[in-house]
Amino acid sequence: MEYKINDQMLNASIFIPFANKIWPGNYDEAKTQAALTKTLNITVYDNTKLVGCLRILSDGYFFGTITELLVLPEYQKQGIGSTLLRLAKGNTPTMLYFGSQPGMESFYEKNGCQKSLQSYAIEKVNTGIDQ
Repeated sequence: MEYKINDQMLNASIFIPFANKIWPGNYDEAKTQAALTKTLNITVYDNTKLVGCLRILSDGYFFGTITELLVLPEYQKQGIGSTLLRLAKGNTPTMLYFGSQPGMESFYEKNGCQKSLQSYAIEKVNTGIDQ
């Protein structure tokens, strides 16, 4: 396994097929590419196959969040997610706040993460007004 911090080679054509194996969706290639350029991407490859990715979005001073931590199902339970989390802790410019998928809380707690603020979501509403 090869881990890469700030993977500059990660692009939408690699990320979208990978993400679809975990979170199937209709991902826009241009928007995905733009999103990838705004995050610190920590990846893991099995030879040339992307098998795990953790993305950090940060303002560099006040706030940082893990946008997602994804590992291909057939590579889970092998310590990859824990290693990605450890690399995130060592390479983030800020404290990280993030939410957890239901049922995954014990994974984060096992890896030294502490429960913090309650998480809330605001759905994007199309008001018809461009801002």
